[in-house]
Amino acid sequence: MPQGVFNSKTLYEILKVFFTDEEAKLCSVMPLHLSTAREMAKIWGKSKEEARDILEKLANKSLVYAEGKGDARKYFLSYPVMGFFEFSLMRLDNMFDKKKLSELFYKYMNLENEFVKNYSKLYPHFARVYPRADALKDITTEVVHYEKIEKMIADSFCIAVGTCFCRHKMEHMGMACDAPQETCLTFDTIARHLVEQGIAREISKEEALKIVKKAIDHDLVQIADNVKQSPAMVCNCCGCCCDVLLAYKKFGPNALINPSHYIARVHNETCIVCGTCIRKCPVNAISIKKGKVVVDRKICIGCGICARHCPTGSCRMEERPKKGYIPEQTIERVAMLAVSTGKVGNFLFDDQTSHLHAILRNIVNWALGFYPIKKILLIPSVIKLALKALNKNG
Repeated sequence: MPQGVFNSKTLYEILKVFFTDEEAKLCSVMPLHLSTAREMAKIWGKSKEEARDILEKLANKSLVYAEGKGDARKYFLSYPVMGFFEFSLMRLDNMFDKKKLSELFYKYMNLENEFVKNYSKLYPHFARVYPRADALKDITTEVVHYEKIEKMIADSFCIAVGTCFCRHKMEHMGMACDAPQETCLTFDTIARHLVEQGIAREISKEEALKIVKKAIDHDLVQIADNVKQSPAMVCNCCGCCCDVLLAYKKFGPNALINPSHYIARVHNETCIVCGTCIRKCPVNAISIKKGKVVVDRKICIGCGICARHCPTGSCRMEERPKKGYIPEQTIERVAMLAVSTGKVGNFLFDDQTSHLHAILRNIVNWALGFYPIKKILLIPSVIKLALKALNKNG
């Protein structure tokens, strides 16, 4: 994975819950692209039937993502974050000891700061915020389609809901708030996989909209993976339990969150300094200075909760002058992450059993590590052309 993980004793304790030694060894040589059971059998030195059985077992634990049927079924090693970490606590069954995992996750994610710091340095951003539609009534320009969660739900062919990883974890730690937990929405192929493996339940578009409305009524922030088209997941996050929001508050504005294209402003001529917006802000971006309510525009994530609750309409949303970049699709986001983290070679030469691929990986990663080259490759138009060329050449 381009973003990597923080290597620590706690991480190994987590991985021991999920993987046997043999499974870990097999997964360590899986390529970074979708592969069939036949292809994995060749890499592992096993029969196709043996490889399929192993892959299906791993998929059942959500350590491997699977799509398709029969001989066309393909597999891909799941990421830890926005992957098998979350899926383990979302599960509808008790395959794993959720209390033990929660304690380990809390230590790894909330106490060992290096993990979060690693994610806070990424480019492009890890996740993005959806603004509240009813908080944008003062916006005169048209709100773009990818800022509308209702549009994204309408365009999905499969939707599933699961338990919120963060609040479930905090519940086991005795620290959860009273916000609803069945709020983690997944979409399309990821949703289908989670339903197939008993991790989430499939729901209609109507139920998805009801879940979002309920989340909004509880002042939860809608946060999705940072892409315009077909995000895999939308979390409904609170400022007290959500790992992303907690890290944002702890370390300040960083690459974990790409704010929405809107930002709050308080019009003090009509503000009665009631403090509602201060109490409602999930990232502590609003305060009183010299008797006036002020929004810290460097911190505001543009969720619109404050504007939605302002009793006088003094807190209003406006267009953000400088907007963060949102990749079109996941493939573009992963490619940009690979460039920014110096891991392009890992994807181009991903045969983990080949000495030649290991040499070529190192050469490519070294060559593309020079800042001028990296800067050029991170230009969106350049990365899109490169992806188009790679796709054309298979």
